[in-house]
Amino acid sequence: MAKYGEGDKRWIVEERADGANVHNWHWAETDCLPWSKTFFSKSLSDLPILTGEGNLYIKTNKVDRVDGEAYVNIRKGKIIPGYEISLNLSWEGEAKDGEGKTLLKAEGNVEIPYIADENADEDPEVKVTVKDEGPIGKTLKEAMLAKGKPLVLEKVRDFVKAMAKGGPVKDELEAKKLAPKSNSNSTSNSSPAVVSKEKVVVEKEAKKQVKKEGKKGFKTITMSEKFNCRAKDMFEILMDENRWKGFTQSNARISKEVGGQFSIFDGSVTGINLELQEGKLIAQKWRFGSWPDGVDSTVRLVFEEPEPGVTIIKLTHSDVPEEDRYGNATVVENTERGWRDLIFSKIRAVFGFGI
Repeated sequence: MAKYGEGDKRWIVEERADGANVHNWHWAETDCLPWSKTFFSKSLSDLPILTGEGNLYIKTNKVDRVDGEAYVNIRKGKIIPGYEISLNLSWEGEAKDGEGKTLLKAEGNVEIPYIADENADEDPEVKVTVKDEGPIGKTLKEAMLAKGKPLVLEKVRDFVKAMAKGGPVKDELEAKKLAPKSNSNSTSNSSPAVVSKEKVVVEKEAKKQVKKEGKKGFKTITMSEKFNCRAKDMFEILMDENRWKGFTQSNARISKEVGGQFSIFDGSVTGINLELQEGKLIAQKWRFGSWPDGVDSTVRLVFEEPEPGVTIIKLTHSDVPEEDRYGNATVVENTERGWRDLIFSKIRAVFGFGI
């Protein structure tokens, strides 16, 4: 994921004096990390967890750190959030006896190492520690895990929902939707006939675009990647579950037979082998767990070796839905980034196939 502000400037809309976003085509990007820090500070600071149940008193203190990146892209009116952040917050607990006498006061920490848009439909890992590892300290830690972890995850889900709606630019987007359209009659010299002709042209272009992109609500991703290796080597890597586990650092199960099933990225992606030609072609049905029920996509990886030791992979990933089952319009962007950053770039780094 490119850091905020480091993207190709040709795809980012700069502020105009008239506030116009010409053709609504380019990206309008907003840095959301400061807003994210404020969001978590407000929602997770001084949060009561237990107030006497079992003679235990636990609450969060403050959010000590929110690191990473978060942004919202607006393209053609669509909200496309992106974030990879980690956070730490402190908590404190007190255990009392039946008479109300304090047995132990302890402090601890909660760490969430990875909150990302690519896992928006899954709860992130939450680590809870306590400074006093004695019996009472462990009791407080277990209580924090049992009662505090669900509350923390609830706030994380609120963050995910807020980002899907635009994060800090939500109010601005709503205002634009409600703002009345300006009357251009006083400045426009276009006759009704001219306007009608322009409308016909726009409609024709729209129909061409729909026909080009395929089914409504679905997109096709194409990509060409070069590697410093033989084609058969790349084929073996992509069809070997142990090598998948190695370069993705996640569980994988891959059948090498046509009609066989596979599961990668800890089960986040599942599918079936449609066609296999060693060193030449991999065709598969792909499905992400966060996609709407019954939606499958098709992946075709064509291997070309223009010269010994140089392999070009041409990817065509068709029928990718524009939105997941939760309404997040980030599926196409996340899928394309996943191929580039989590698969192809990782293979180059781990196996030394860089060009």
